[in-house]
Amino acid sequence: MFTADGHLVNALADWEARGVVFVSLKDNVDLSTPRGRLMFQIIGAMAEFERSLITERVRAGLRNAEAKGKLLGRPRVALDVGRVIRMRAEGASYRSIAAKLGVSVGKVYAATRS
Repeated sequence: MFTADGHLVNALADWEARGVVFVSLKDNVDLSTPRGRLMFQIIGAMAEFERSLITERVRAGLRNAEAKGKLLGRPRVALDVGRVIRMRAEGASYRSIAAKLGVSVGKVYAATRS
């Protein structure tokens, strides 16, 4: 219902300024009533709380994995820079080189710039 940067809240404020009332039949929330506005705020607060809990658990998990010596992130892919440069000199595009070597186009481009 809420997003981190408040898009929904801003949209609802814009609608209200234009005389549009938001009613959610599924959630039984009518923002034209005090009860509906209270429910909206409670639901939003709970969503924000849940998001904070998830963030906290993910960070704790990452710290725990790192403390146990586990490698985090995508595995590194070795790239033969000389081969990339030769292929470029032969006229091959960055995209075709990336496809042949099984790496990203950005990695191929970075290899030619280093």
